[in-house]
Amino acid sequence: MSAHGHVDLGHTLAGWTGTALAGPGSAVAGAGICLDRTGALWLGAALVVLAAAATWTLHLTGWGKPSGPRPAHQWDWRVRDTTALHGHPDCLGCRLAGRHVTATARTRPSPEPAPSSP
Repeated sequence: MSAHGHVDLGHTLAGWTGTALAGPGSAVAGAGICLDRTGALWLGAALVVLAAAATWTLHLTGWGKPSGPRPAHQWDWRVRDTTALHGHPDCLGCRLAGRHVTATARTRPSPEPAPSSP
């Protein structure tokens, strides 16, 4: 069991990709500000925008997950979300993409009980 207990922290391919692009983008933009280099500032800002676009695209194609509890077999970051094409409930990204949430997409799986320790 991890330090956070038996929970899904929502690690997804979309989230990891966005973090991998936004981290260096922020560092380059910060260095551009500190070193007074306009080109570096714009490059860093472009990487951050690319991170947002890549994360959103991956989320809409099923590599992101909706918020809320999920069954344990869906916790791995390599598991694709099959409900993404219908939209996720209360998801700004899905609403911006024009995906209207259907009644079947609104149902969230009930959380599995944590295993009892002996």
